[in-house]
Amino acid sequence: MSTATSRYVVRDSMTMLRRNLRHMVRYPSMTIMLIGQPLLFLLLFVYVFGGTMGAGLSGSGAGDRDDYLTFITPGILTMTVASVSIGTAVLVAGDMTNGIIDRFRTMAIAESSVLTGHVLGAMIQTAHALAVVLGVAFLLGLETDASAAHWAALLGLLALLSFAMTWFTVALGLASPDPETASNLPMIFVILPFVGSGFVPVASMPTGLRWFAEHQPFTPIMDACRGLVAGSPDGSAVWWAVGWCVGIGSVGYAWSRRLYRTRAANQ
Repeated sequence: MSTATSRYVVRDSMTMLRRNLRHMVRYPSMTIMLIGQPLLFLLLFVYVFGGTMGAGLSGSGAGDRDDYLTFITPGILTMTVASVSIGTAVLVAGDMTNGIIDRFRTMAIAESSVLTGHVLGAMIQTAHALAVVLGVAFLLGLETDASAAHWAALLGLLALLSFAMTWFTVALGLASPDPETASNLPMIFVILPFVGSGFVPVASMPTGLRWFAEHQPFTPIMDACRGLVAGSPDGSAVWWAVGWCVGIGSVGYAWSRRLYRTRAANQ
């Protein structure tokens, strides 16, 4: 790709990014809903279940609500990334069904800029959502021994997860016949933290469920985040988390490009 072509791709992608950011500002209800869901779970689990669940973390009854807040915050952060990605699938499906892609095809814009704009917009939206959730968690009493390097690694891992999840949900949006279907397909990613290490230790689960929890992608991601928040990261969990994010993102990117070319050509 020549320098001039690269410059056009960047310019067109920024134009599409501005378009998506304006959509978010003009229609804030979806953003509020997607951020509100993980916040609701955070408040529900801390204040309704926190005392009992915190007492069971160590098995000695010595834990409390604050201990449980520290334990579930990584799961809530992961759920936040997954929740925001649902909105991306809906927006992409809407673009593919409302005729706007036909208009884009008549314009001299880079083909990849449409999807890139969606991905960049979603990552900015995710960053805002994570800031809100973390802010509320600290207001509730979240304690951490993480250093600046640990926080930088945590934010980098969450950004990588957001990038991977967004590309995968872009593909789901492209594969959906309408926005309603697109809003349902990614819900599995919001459910997976519940059957992983997000809310209870994996060791407390029955054998079959424990095996699934140990081998699904969100468990190492949440364990890595939990270690980074605590200031004592598990290197194995971090590498597994990075590997899962790279794998999910690679599949999502390749699938998205293929579906977009196919659907755009058929419209």
